[in-house]
Amino acid sequence: MPYPVALAWQEHLVSQPGRAQEDVLLLLEHPPVYTLGQAARWDFVSFCPGQSPWPIYRVRRGGEVTYHGPGQLVGYPILNLTFHRQDLHWYLRQLEAVLIRVLQAYGLAAQRQPGLTGVWLYGAKVAALGIQVKHWVTMHGFALNVCPDLAGFASIVPCGIADQPVGSLNQFLPRLTLPEVIPLVAESFAAVFGLKLVLADPADLPQGGWQNLVEPETEFKDRQRDLSSPQPP
Repeated sequence: MPYPVALAWQEHLVSQPGRAQEDVLLLLEHPPVYTLGQAARWDFVSFCPGQSPWPIYRVRRGGEVTYHGPGQLVGYPILNLTFHRQDLHWYLRQLEAVLIRVLQAYGLAAQRQPGLTGVWLYGAKVAALGIQVKHWVTMHGFALNVCPDLAGFASIVPCGIADQPVGSLNQFLPRLTLPEVIPLVAESFAAVFGLKLVLADPADLPQGGWQNLVEPETEFKDRQRDLSSPQPP
């Protein structure tokens, strides 16, 4: 799914009047794209924005630059933390716990790194987190490298961490596929946050109206596209 469509879905869900009662988890896969958090620095990008092989978006999440692409599972929880716990550190640790449970189900010794956000396997970072929270409602989320082409990370310093490599699950489980991991992530998410899984109909989400989010932002570093202030679909 194109990144701007996923962002439009999130904006649509966050704007719903019933958001106080209903939690949602979007599990998606994007075409190749780079995203930067709202305060991310260009020091961690080794190319000029106008020369990027893939689209670049700056969005209102925390964290530095990262890459999304095929073979990576991206999760966007839309949760009202008023009904969970109003603590962003707790929320990040819960997201890490979701992914650690999944990796443990495959017999992989997933770990956190002190002072950092994400999930590591044997010294390689396999999952990144970046969130946005407004009025205690969450957007953005996590990205789990299942079987992506890691070359997409070669031109950036992922998450601004220069001294630790990026890895993927299929380096340890060569036959692992994205469709196999999706239900495990959903089940783990429900268990960690104490939720009941209900499969949603994608037809209930907006199918258009997102094109206005991809206009070039010429004022910011050449032709970088800025999605930090999107209009709801």
